[in-house]
Amino acid sequence: MKDQKTLRLLLPQWQGGNNPNYYFGGELLAQIVPASAKDKLRRVPVAKDFDKALAVEDGVKGSKVLLQQLADTTKILAEENPDRVIVLGGDCSISQAPFDYLNGKYGGNLGILWLDAHPDVALAADTTHDHEMVLGNLLGGGAPSFAEKVQHPVKPSHVMFAGLIYEELRPRDQAVNRLQLRYATPQQLKENSQPIIDWLKENNIQHVAVHFDLDVLTPEDFRSIYPAEPYLKTFGAAIGEMTLKEVTRVLTDLSKETELVGLSIAEHMPWDALNLRQALSQVSIFK
Repeated sequence: MKDQKTLRLLLPQWQGGNNPNYYFGGELLAQIVPASAKDKLRRVPVAKDFDKALAVEDGVKGSKVLLQQLADTTKILAEENPDRVIVLGGDCSISQAPFDYLNGKYGGNLGILWLDAHPDVALAADTTHDHEMVLGNLLGGGAPSFAEKVQHPVKPSHVMFAGLIYEELRPRDQAVNRLQLRYATPQQLKENSQPIIDWLKENNIQHVAVHFDLDVLTPEDFRSIYPAEPYLKTFGAAIGEMTLKEVTRVLTDLSKETELVGLSIAEHMPWDALNLRQALSQVSIFK
């Protein structure tokens, strides 16, 4: 068997969540993840006009720049033709081009495990933020201007959520029920990964890509996520309930049953580093 080519994509895309902090979070994440001499690193150009308001076009905030960055990511994937892809983000919209590519690479039979407290299957009528629609785009829904860029739509049977806070689904999340997408709650994954193993076996999934939104984690266990913002009193969406140890077990168990060919890590929000950087930027010696 030939050596597999692994591409490491640095994609600190922030416009999909309309939050510039995701850019720095992605840059820092690139320094945190384990190094590998076997991976090739490519950086996707990401616009850094953080102070400029993002215009809503075709129902999506920042549509023009997001579509350009999507095209740039797709071009890099075509040039490199990797067997495996690691994506370092950035908001959740980072997964569209890599997972689309991998689904084509593996004959339209890629399994997608979406580790997230939220399903990201909204329609453009429900939100202007692409990071809430990205999985919807891959399934042929979401935002039409983004869904039409998907060359290899994902089968609903080949999608599963892990860590989803199902009881807090909002009206914008109802594609989970409409498409009968499989899911396992944090409670169902507390002791073992069997619901995921069952899904892999029932659908004969040989290759899988994992979208790891760090927000699937509980702030009690992991602090570099949006809901762990210092002094935050309330949070307007479901808060993750899994631990890092549980997620690691899921990824390890999954890798024993199938081939992990894609991993995107999204929505890293390192509050202490962000706040320290912002504070020091006001000090004269740094100007």
